[in-house]
Amino acid sequence: MEYTEQLFERLSKSKFRSSFRLKGKELEYLKNKGLETILSHGRDFLNERIKPSEIKNDGKQTPMRNHPFFIAQHATGMCCRKCLKKWHGIKKGQELTDEQINYLLNITEIWLKKFI
Repeated sequence: MEYTEQLFERLSKSKFRSSFRLKGKELEYLKNKGLETILSHGRDFLNERIKPSEIKNDGKQTPMRNHPFFIAQHATGMCCRKCLKKWHGIKKGQELTDEQINYLLNITEIWLKKFI
């Protein structure tokens, strides 16, 4: 089983992570704007809110609604640096690389595609 499959298997066993779904205005936004636009927004969100080595409001920087990418972040365990360490093995205290950002976007894309 490849790493991505293992990750989604682990996430599916988490009652909290597996409870997230796109519906209502977030689902409509994804369908209207398209996956490419949502992932572009997501890159901006990750660079602004997750990439820095130190985040003042870590654990509270990702809203639970109002954008499909925010919901995907919670569903895939990339909403804060603590979750990144737990679910993806990405250590706190160092700035994320472009390669790590791309990895997170790929994981999010897989999750979002379930709703298209």
